[in-house]
Amino acid sequence: MAWEENVTTETNTAAIPLPADPASAGGERRTDGHLLQIRDLIYKVAGIYQADDKLEFMEERVGRRMRSRKTANTSEYYDLLTVKGDRDAELKELLNEITVGETRLFRSPPMLESLKNSVLPELTQIKSHMTQRKLRIWCAGCSTGEEAYTLGMILAEEFHEKYAGWTFDLTATDLNERSLAAAKDGIYSEASLGDTPEYFREKYFEPAGEGVQVKAELKARVAFTRLNLADETKMLFMKGMNLITCCNVMIYFDANSKRRAVQHFYSNLLPGGYFFLGQSESLYGIQNDFRLVHFPQTTAYFKPGQTPILKGG
Repeated sequence: MAWEENVTTETNTAAIPLPADPASAGGERRTDGHLLQIRDLIYKVAGIYQADDKLEFMEERVGRRMRSRKTANTSEYYDLLTVKGDRDAELKELLNEITVGETRLFRSPPMLESLKNSVLPELTQIKSHMTQRKLRIWCAGCSTGEEAYTLGMILAEEFHEKYAGWTFDLTATDLNERSLAAAKDGIYSEASLGDTPEYFREKYFEPAGEGVQVKAELKARVAFTRLNLADETKMLFMKGMNLITCCNVMIYFDANSKRRAVQHFYSNLLPGGYFFLGQSESLYGIQNDFRLVHFPQTTAYFKPGQTPILKGG
């Protein structure tokens, strides 16, 4: 996900009250109106809603940026985010602090097995008549790159073994610039390797200090770029996808933000395409156009209808 530079930074000041602070008079915490305005601004720009039970986390991350910028209070810092000349850059820095994700390589074996055994065979069959045999895959909310590189390895192996003449484009996006920089570096600790099979460790990684680094061959297969899932304009440019994954990203969205993002995912998928969420996520009550598909130990969403490719598109 990424933030669009020209977003208007006006925000609704009628925010939700903060949780009670027992240390304050009468057992109630005095509401910091400017902190709530910052919460509203984050929601408006990125669709990320900081619920009442997450406000301490947001306050701590805002505090980091305030100390870095040597601002005396949240009123001063809010001005930095909205009226100062470098407001765009500072808002990006704050979003970098807030959108820190944790992941690892080969995190979801059931999804990978369904991809190999069902999804890829079906997608390649749909496009088998085409002269250009290529699949387009989007890993949305890729964090530090582990999921995207996992997909890259699986796709490379499957295409080499089973789909001669086929290629794929794999785009990975995130809001957090620091996470994207780490993804492009491709340096991971042993803990990040998770359940990576030895075959993949030996073929696609090389030693780097106390960890490993992704080899150039795999790096070349993944295009990392910054994208905001709440950016209506930028999302329109992600058309023509055959497969989209967005795992454990929209858990930070409220229902309205989810609906908008999911509608874009649906529109950006070609008919016959698949959409994967995280293991504990669902589109229940969010979107009804996708069809739920059950695979062994996991689920996915399918966009029905005849693909325009079959008509020469």
